[in-house]
Amino acid sequence: MSDRLQNFIDQTIDRTTVETSAISNLCHALEGCVLVVDDNPTNLSVLVNLLRNVGLRVLVATDGESAIEQIGYVKPDLILLDVMMPGIDGFETCQRLKANRETAKIPVIFMTALSETVDKVRGLSLGAVDYVTKPFEHEEVLVRIRTHLTITKQRQTIELQNLELQTEISERKRAEEALTIFLHAVSHDLRNPVTGLLMVLDHLSSTSPDHEPNVPLPRTTLARMRQSSNRQLALINSLLESHTNDVHGITIRQHSIAIREVIQAAIDDLQGLLDKEETEIVINVTDNLPTVTIDSVYICRVFQNLIANAIKHNPPNLQLKISAQISPQNMMICEVEDNGVGMTREQSEHLFELYAQGKTQPNLNRRSLSLGLGLYICRQIVQAHGGEIGVIGEPNVGSRFWFTLPIS
Repeated sequence: MSDRLQNFIDQTIDRTTVETSAISNLCHALEGCVLVVDDNPTNLSVLVNLLRNVGLRVLVATDGESAIEQIGYVKPDLILLDVMMPGIDGFETCQRLKANRETAKIPVIFMTALSETVDKVRGLSLGAVDYVTKPFEHEEVLVRIRTHLTITKQRQTIELQNLELQTEISERKRAEEALTIFLHAVSHDLRNPVTGLLMVLDHLSSTSPDHEPNVPLPRTTLARMRQSSNRQLALINSLLESHTNDVHGITIRQHSIAIREVIQAAIDDLQGLLDKEETEIVINVTDNLPTVTIDSVYICRVFQNLIANAIKHNPPNLQLKISAQISPQNMMICEVEDNGVGMTREQSEHLFELYAQGKTQPNLNRRSLSLGLGLYICRQIVQAHGGEIGVIGEPNVGSRFWFTLPIS
Protein backbone atom coordinates (compact mmCIF):
# COMPACT_ATOMS: atom_id res chain seq x y z
CA MET A 1 0.00 0.00 0.00
CA SER A 2 1.41 3.39 -0.99
CA ASP A 3 2.03 6.10 1.55
CA ARG A 4 -0.45 8.42 -0.25
CA LEU A 5 -3.25 5.83 0.02
CA GLN A 6 -2.44 5.17 3.67
CA ASN A 7 -2.55 8.87 4.46
CA PHE A 8 -5.94 9.18 2.75
CA ILE A 9 -7.34 6.28 4.82
CA ASP A 10 -5.96 7.72 8.06
CA GLN A 11 -7.43 11.15 7.31
CA THR A 12 -10.81 9.63 6.49
CA ILE A 13 -10.84 7.68 9.78
CA ASP A 14 -9.83 10.76 11.75
CA ARG A 15 -12.51 12.89 10.08
CA THR A 16 -15.19 10.27 10.76
CA THR A 17 -14.10 10.05 14.39
CA VAL A 18 -14.25 13.84 14.74
CA GLU A 19 -17.69 14.04 13.11
CA THR A 20 -19.06 11.26 15.34
CA SER A 21 -17.65 12.98 18.45
CA ALA A 22 -19.03 16.35 17.33
CA ILE A 23 -22.51 14.91 16.82
CA SER A 24 -22.39 13.29 20.23
CA ASN A 25 -21.36 16.56 21.87
CA LEU A 26 -23.93 18.61 19.99
CA CYS A 27 -26.83 16.44 21.06
CA HIS A 28 -25.77 15.33 24.51
CA ALA A 29 -28.82 14.93 26.78
CA LEU A 30 -31.36 15.61 24.04
CA GLU A 31 -34.87 14.68 25.09
CA GLY A 32 -38.16 14.71 23.26
CA CYS A 33 -40.23 13.14 20.51
CA VAL A 34 -39.70 13.93 16.81
CA LEU A 35 -42.06 13.01 13.96
CA VAL A 36 -40.23 12.45 10.66
CA VAL A 37 -42.45 12.75 7.56
CA ASP A 38 -40.81 11.62 4.31
CA ASP A 39 -41.88 9.30 1.47
CA ASN A 40 -38.28 8.20 0.84
CA PRO A 41 -37.45 5.00 2.83
CA THR A 42 -33.73 5.71 2.71
CA ASN A 43 -34.15 9.18 4.19
CA LEU A 44 -36.45 7.77 6.86
CA SER A 45 -33.98 5.08 7.81
CA VAL A 46 -31.05 7.51 8.06
CA LEU A 47 -32.98 10.05 10.10
CA VAL A 48 -34.52 7.48 12.46
CA ASN A 49 -31.11 5.98 13.27
CA LEU A 50 -29.52 9.43 13.64
CA LEU A 51 -32.16 10.71 16.02
CA ARG A 52 -32.46 7.54 18.07
CA ASN A 53 -28.69 7.45 18.57
CA VAL A 54 -28.85 10.79 20.39
CA GLY A 55 -31.69 9.70 22.69
CA LEU A 56 -34.73 11.09 20.88
CA ARG A 57 -37.98 9.19 20.53
CA VAL A 58 -38.91 8.95 16.83
CA LEU A 59 -42.26 8.62 15.04
CA VAL A 60 -42.49 8.16 11.24
CA ALA A 61 -45.01 8.89 8.50
CA THR A 62 -44.70 8.56 4.73
CA ASP A 63 -47.24 11.20 3.68
CA GLY A 64 -49.06 14.26 4.98
CA GLU A 65 -52.43 12.62 5.63
CA SER A 66 -51.00 9.84 7.80
CA ALA A 67 -48.85 12.38 9.66
CA ILE A 68 -51.88 14.51 10.56
CA GLU A 69 -53.84 11.40 11.57
CA GLN A 70 -50.98 10.12 13.75
CA ILE A 71 -50.61 13.45 15.56
CA GLY A 72 -54.20 13.06 16.68
CA TYR A 73 -53.05 10.21 18.93
CA VAL A 74 -49.49 11.20 19.89
CA LYS A 75 -48.29 14.79 19.75
CA PRO A 76 -44.57 15.11 19.00
CA ASP A 77 -42.36 17.89 20.31
CA LEU A 78 -41.10 18.68 16.79
CA ILE A 79 -41.84 17.69 13.17
CA LEU A 80 -39.30 17.12 10.39
CA LEU A 81 -41.45 17.54 7.29
CA ASP A 82 -40.48 16.78 3.68
CA VAL A 83 -41.86 19.21 1.11
CA MET A 84 -42.21 17.00 -1.98
CA MET A 85 -44.55 14.10 -1.14
CA PRO A 86 -47.43 12.29 -2.85
CA GLY A 87 -50.92 13.42 -1.93
CA ILE A 88 -50.82 16.67 -0.02
CA ASP A 89 -47.32 18.13 -0.06
CA GLY A 90 -45.40 19.50 2.90
CA PHE A 91 -46.72 23.04 2.43
CA GLU A 92 -50.35 21.90 2.60
CA THR A 93 -49.58 19.61 5.55
CA CYS A 94 -47.96 22.46 7.48
CA GLN A 95 -50.85 24.77 6.68
CA ARG A 96 -53.38 22.26 8.05
CA LEU A 97 -51.32 21.70 11.19
CA LYS A 98 -51.06 25.43 11.89
CA ALA A 99 -54.79 25.89 11.33
CA ASN A 100 -55.57 23.40 14.11
CA ARG A 101 -55.35 24.87 17.62
CA GLU A 102 -54.26 21.50 19.00
CA THR A 103 -51.22 21.26 16.71
CA ALA A 104 -50.47 24.90 15.87
CA LYS A 105 -47.66 25.25 18.42
CA ILE A 106 -45.68 22.18 17.33
CA PRO A 107 -42.51 23.48 15.60
CA VAL A 108 -42.09 22.33 11.98
CA ILE A 109 -38.72 22.09 10.20
CA PHE A 110 -38.98 21.62 6.43
CA MET A 111 -36.68 19.17 4.63
CA THR A 112 -36.44 20.21 1.01
CA ALA A 113 -34.32 19.88 -2.11
CA LEU A 114 -35.80 23.17 -3.31
CA SER A 115 -33.17 25.89 -3.15
CA GLU A 116 -35.18 28.80 -4.48
CA THR A 117 -35.66 31.60 -1.98
CA VAL A 118 -39.35 31.89 -2.85
CA ASP A 119 -39.92 28.29 -1.73
CA LYS A 120 -38.14 28.87 1.57
CA VAL A 121 -40.08 32.08 2.18
CA ARG A 122 -43.34 30.27 1.44
CA GLY A 123 -42.55 27.57 3.99
CA LEU A 124 -41.64 30.06 6.70
CA SER A 125 -44.72 32.16 5.97
CA LEU A 126 -46.91 29.08 6.53
CA GLY A 127 -45.58 28.77 10.07
CA ALA A 128 -42.46 26.63 9.79
CA VAL A 129 -39.67 27.59 12.19
CA ASP A 130 -36.72 26.43 10.06
CA TYR A 131 -35.61 24.32 7.09
CA VAL A 132 -32.77 22.02 6.07
CA THR A 133 -31.75 21.47 2.47
CA LYS A 134 -31.30 18.02 0.98
CA PRO A 135 -28.91 16.34 0.87
CA PHE A 136 -28.59 17.41 4.50
CA GLU A 137 -25.65 17.33 6.86
CA HIS A 138 -26.18 15.31 10.02
CA GLU A 139 -24.65 17.94 12.27
CA GLU A 140 -26.85 20.66 10.79
CA VAL A 141 -30.01 18.64 11.31
CA LEU A 142 -29.12 17.86 14.94
CA VAL A 143 -28.17 21.43 15.76
CA ARG A 144 -31.42 22.80 14.36
CA ILE A 145 -33.45 20.14 16.18
CA ARG A 146 -31.69 20.89 19.46
CA THR A 147 -32.24 24.64 19.04
CA HIS A 148 -35.97 24.36 18.43
CA LEU A 149 -36.55 21.72 21.10
CA THR A 150 -34.88 24.08 23.56
CA ILE A 151 -37.02 27.01 22.39
CA THR A 152 -40.16 24.88 22.68
CA LYS A 153 -39.28 23.77 26.19
CA GLN A 154 -38.63 27.36 27.25
CA ARG A 155 -41.93 28.49 25.73
CA GLN A 156 -43.80 25.74 27.56
CA THR A 157 -42.10 26.75 30.81
CA ILE A 158 -43.10 30.38 30.30
CA GLU A 159 -46.69 29.40 29.48
CA LEU A 160 -46.85 27.26 32.62
CA GLN A 161 -45.49 30.12 34.71
CA ASN A 162 -48.02 32.50 33.16
CA LEU A 163 -50.81 30.05 33.96
CA GLU A 164 -49.61 29.77 37.55
CA LEU A 165 -49.40 33.56 37.75
CA GLN A 166 -52.94 33.97 36.43
CA THR A 167 -54.14 31.41 38.96
CA GLU A 168 -52.38 33.28 41.75
CA ILE A 169 -53.89 36.58 40.60
CA SER A 170 -57.37 35.04 40.57
CA GLU A 171 -56.85 33.61 44.05
CA ARG A 172 -55.66 36.98 45.33
CA LYS A 173 -58.70 38.69 43.84
CA ARG A 174 -60.96 36.21 45.58
CA ALA A 175 -59.05 36.75 48.83
CA GLU A 176 -59.39 40.53 48.46
CA GLU A 177 -63.11 40.20 47.88
CA ALA A 178 -63.42 38.03 50.98
CA LEU A 179 -61.33 40.54 52.93
CA THR A 180 -63.58 43.39 51.83
CA ILE A 181 -66.64 41.53 53.07
CA PHE A 182 -64.81 40.75 56.31
CA LEU A 183 -63.86 44.41 56.80
CA HIS A 184 -67.45 45.48 56.22
CA ALA A 185 -68.61 43.05 58.88
CA VAL A 186 -65.86 43.93 61.37
CA SER A 187 -66.27 47.69 60.97
CA HIS A 188 -70.02 47.33 61.42
CA ASP A 189 -69.72 45.13 64.51
CA LEU A 190 -67.05 47.30 66.13
CA ARG A 191 -68.62 50.66 65.29
CA ASN A 192 -71.85 49.98 67.16
CA PRO A 193 -70.42 49.33 70.66
CA VAL A 194 -67.91 52.20 70.36
CA THR A 195 -70.68 54.55 69.24
CA GLY A 196 -72.81 53.40 72.17
CA LEU A 197 -69.95 53.99 74.59
CA LEU A 198 -69.46 57.49 73.20
CA MET A 199 -73.15 58.27 73.77
CA VAL A 200 -72.86 57.21 77.41
CA LEU A 201 -69.67 59.23 77.90
CA ASP A 202 -71.26 62.28 76.24
CA HIS A 203 -74.22 62.00 78.58
CA LEU A 204 -72.03 61.68 81.65
CA SER A 205 -69.76 64.53 80.56
CA SER A 206 -72.66 66.88 79.83
CA THR A 207 -74.26 66.43 83.27
CA SER A 208 -74.58 69.69 85.17
CA PRO A 209 -71.84 70.30 87.76
CA ASP A 210 -74.59 70.69 90.36
CA HIS A 211 -75.82 67.19 89.60
CA GLU A 212 -72.77 64.96 89.60
CA PRO A 213 -73.56 61.53 88.13
CA ASN A 214 -73.40 58.56 90.42
CA VAL A 215 -70.11 57.42 88.83
CA PRO A 216 -66.89 57.24 90.87
CA LEU A 217 -64.86 58.83 88.07
CA PRO A 218 -63.50 62.36 87.79
CA ARG A 219 -64.48 64.41 84.76
CA THR A 220 -60.89 64.38 83.50
CA THR A 221 -61.04 60.58 83.29
CA LEU A 222 -64.34 60.76 81.42
CA ALA A 223 -62.84 63.25 79.00
CA ARG A 224 -59.84 60.99 78.43
CA MET A 225 -62.11 57.99 77.82
CA ARG A 226 -64.12 60.00 75.33
CA GLN A 227 -61.03 61.11 73.41
CA SER A 228 -59.74 57.54 73.29
CA SER A 229 -63.10 56.26 72.04
CA ASN A 230 -63.16 58.92 69.32
CA ARG A 231 -59.74 57.79 68.12
CA GLN A 232 -60.87 54.16 68.10
CA LEU A 233 -63.95 55.09 66.08
CA ALA A 234 -61.77 56.96 63.58
CA LEU A 235 -59.59 53.89 63.14
CA ILE A 236 -62.61 51.65 62.66
CA ASN A 237 -64.03 54.01 60.04
CA SER A 238 -60.71 53.93 58.18
CA LEU A 239 -60.70 50.14 57.76
CA LEU A 240 -62.50 50.12 54.44
CA GLU A 241 -60.75 53.27 53.22
CA SER A 242 -57.37 51.73 53.94
CA HIS A 243 -58.27 48.57 52.03
CA THR A 244 -59.05 50.45 48.81
CA ASN A 245 -56.24 53.03 48.95
CA ASP A 246 -53.30 52.85 46.57
CA VAL A 247 -50.55 54.13 48.87
CA HIS A 248 -49.29 51.42 51.24
CA GLY A 249 -52.87 50.44 52.07
CA ILE A 250 -53.25 53.63 54.16
CA THR A 251 -55.59 56.58 53.58
CA ILE A 252 -54.15 59.58 55.40
CA ARG A 253 -55.89 62.88 56.13
CA GLN A 254 -53.09 65.28 56.88
CA HIS A 255 -53.36 68.35 59.04
CA SER A 256 -50.93 70.47 60.99
CA ILE A 257 -50.54 69.54 64.67
CA ALA A 258 -47.97 69.73 67.46
CA ILE A 259 -46.22 66.39 67.92
CA ARG A 260 -46.45 66.67 71.72
CA GLU A 261 -50.24 66.46 71.47
CA VAL A 262 -50.00 63.22 69.50
CA ILE A 263 -47.50 61.72 71.96
CA GLN A 264 -49.64 62.65 74.93
CA ALA A 265 -52.75 61.14 73.32
CA ALA A 266 -50.90 57.85 72.81
CA ILE A 267 -49.74 57.83 76.44
CA ASP A 268 -53.24 58.60 77.70
CA ASP A 269 -54.68 55.64 75.80
CA LEU A 270 -52.05 53.31 77.31
CA GLN A 271 -52.11 54.73 80.83
CA GLY A 272 -53.67 51.60 82.30
CA LEU A 273 -50.95 49.39 80.80
CA LEU A 274 -48.22 51.82 81.87
CA ASP A 275 -49.46 51.82 85.47
CA LYS A 276 -49.76 48.05 85.58
CA GLU A 277 -46.21 47.49 84.30
CA GLU A 278 -44.83 50.39 86.37
CA THR A 279 -43.38 51.98 83.25
CA GLU A 280 -41.76 55.38 83.56
CA ILE A 281 -42.08 57.72 80.57
CA VAL A 282 -39.93 60.77 79.98
CA ILE A 283 -41.01 63.14 77.19
CA ASN A 284 -38.23 65.20 75.68
CA VAL A 285 -39.98 67.59 73.30
CA THR A 286 -39.25 71.32 73.32
CA ASP A 287 -42.08 73.83 73.03
CA ASN A 288 -40.54 75.64 70.05
CA LEU A 289 -40.73 72.68 67.67
CA PRO A 290 -42.61 73.38 64.45
CA THR A 291 -45.84 71.52 63.84
CA VAL A 292 -45.98 68.40 61.65
CA THR A 293 -48.29 67.72 58.70
CA ILE A 294 -49.69 64.29 59.49
CA ASP A 295 -52.77 62.18 60.12
CA SER A 296 -52.71 62.40 63.90
CA VAL A 297 -54.88 59.29 64.35
CA TYR A 298 -52.42 57.09 62.49
CA ILE A 299 -49.27 58.63 63.99
CA CYS A 300 -50.81 58.20 67.43
CA ARG A 301 -51.17 54.55 66.51
CA VAL A 302 -47.46 54.39 65.63
CA PHE A 303 -46.49 55.75 69.06
CA GLN A 304 -48.92 53.34 70.74
CA ASN A 305 -47.46 50.35 68.90
CA LEU A 306 -43.88 51.32 69.70
CA ILE A 307 -44.66 51.92 73.39
CA ALA A 308 -46.70 48.71 73.74
CA ASN A 309 -44.02 46.74 71.87
CA ALA A 310 -41.34 47.96 74.29
CA ILE A 311 -43.43 47.02 77.31
CA LYS A 312 -44.32 43.59 75.93
CA HIS A 313 -40.74 42.53 75.22
CA ASN A 314 -39.12 43.86 78.39
CA PRO A 315 -39.48 43.26 82.14
CA PRO A 316 -41.52 45.63 84.36
CA ASN A 317 -40.19 48.94 85.68
CA LEU A 318 -39.07 49.92 82.18
CA GLN A 319 -37.97 53.46 81.43
CA LEU A 320 -39.08 54.94 78.11
CA LYS A 321 -37.77 58.16 76.61
CA ILE A 322 -39.88 59.74 73.88
CA SER A 323 -38.26 62.58 71.97
CA ALA A 324 -38.66 64.67 68.82
CA GLN A 325 -36.26 67.00 67.01
CA ILE A 326 -35.62 68.47 63.55
CA SER A 327 -33.13 66.71 61.27
CA PRO A 328 -30.74 68.43 58.83
CA GLN A 329 -33.04 67.19 56.02
CA ASN A 330 -35.84 69.34 57.49
CA MET A 331 -37.79 66.35 58.74
CA MET A 332 -38.92 65.68 62.28
CA ILE A 333 -37.24 62.67 63.90
CA CYS A 334 -39.33 60.96 66.57
CA GLU A 335 -37.76 58.38 68.87
CA VAL A 336 -38.99 55.85 71.43
CA GLU A 337 -36.03 54.57 73.44
CA ASP A 338 -36.03 51.99 76.23
CA ASN A 339 -33.44 50.64 78.66
CA GLY A 340 -34.56 47.02 78.28
CA VAL A 341 -33.02 43.81 76.99
CA GLY A 342 -32.20 45.22 73.54
CA MET A 343 -31.64 43.15 70.40
CA THR A 344 -28.97 42.00 68.00
CA ARG A 345 -28.44 43.38 64.50
CA GLU A 346 -29.79 40.13 63.03
CA GLN A 347 -33.02 40.50 65.04
CA SER A 348 -33.50 44.11 63.93
CA GLU A 349 -32.99 43.51 60.19
CA HIS A 350 -36.41 41.95 59.55
CA LEU A 351 -38.35 43.44 62.45
CA PHE A 352 -40.66 45.56 60.27
CA GLU A 353 -41.56 42.79 57.83
CA LEU A 354 -45.01 41.24 57.78
CA TYR A 355 -45.45 38.70 60.60
CA ALA A 356 -41.91 39.17 61.88
CA GLN A 357 -41.76 38.83 65.67
CA GLY A 358 -39.21 39.85 68.22
CA LYS A 359 -38.46 36.97 70.58
CA THR A 360 -39.82 37.43 74.07
CA GLN A 361 -37.05 36.95 76.60
CA PRO A 362 -37.36 33.73 78.65
CA ASN A 363 -36.95 35.53 81.97
CA LEU A 364 -40.03 37.66 81.28
CA ASN A 365 -42.29 34.65 81.76
CA ARG A 366 -44.81 36.11 79.28
CA ARG A 367 -46.57 34.98 76.17
CA SER A 368 -46.83 37.27 73.17
CA LEU A 369 -50.18 37.15 71.42
CA SER A 370 -48.93 39.37 68.59
CA LEU A 371 -48.90 38.07 65.03
CA GLY A 372 -46.09 40.45 64.14
CA LEU A 373 -48.39 43.03 62.54
CA GLY A 374 -47.70 45.97 64.86
CA LEU A 375 -44.32 47.08 63.57
CA TYR A 376 -45.28 46.25 59.98
CA ILE A 377 -48.29 48.57 60.31
CA CYS A 378 -46.01 51.26 61.78
CA ARG A 379 -43.81 51.08 58.70
CA GLN A 380 -46.80 51.30 56.35
CA ILE A 381 -48.14 54.37 58.16
CA VAL A 382 -44.79 56.17 58.25
CA GLN A 383 -44.06 55.42 54.59
CA ALA A 384 -47.53 56.67 53.61
CA HIS A 385 -46.51 59.99 55.20
CA GLY A 386 -43.30 60.07 53.16
CA GLY A 387 -41.06 59.15 56.11
CA GLU A 388 -38.80 56.31 57.14
CA ILE A 389 -38.66 54.07 60.21
CA GLY A 390 -35.91 51.99 61.80
CA VAL A 391 -34.45 50.62 65.01
CA ILE A 392 -31.06 50.57 66.70
CA GLY A 393 -30.59 47.96 69.41
CA GLU A 394 -27.84 46.64 71.62
CA PRO A 395 -28.22 43.49 73.75
CA ASN A 396 -28.63 44.20 77.48
CA VAL A 397 -28.58 47.96 76.82
CA GLY A 398 -31.88 48.76 75.13
CA SER A 399 -33.55 49.61 71.83
CA ARG A 400 -34.18 52.93 70.10
CA PHE A 401 -36.98 53.05 67.53
CA TRP A 402 -37.04 56.10 65.28
CA PHE A 403 -39.15 57.45 62.45
CA THR A 404 -39.32 60.65 60.41
CA LEU A 405 -42.24 62.92 59.54
CA PRO A 406 -42.67 65.99 57.32
CA ILE A 407 -42.89 69.28 59.15
CA SER A 408 -45.43 71.91 58.18
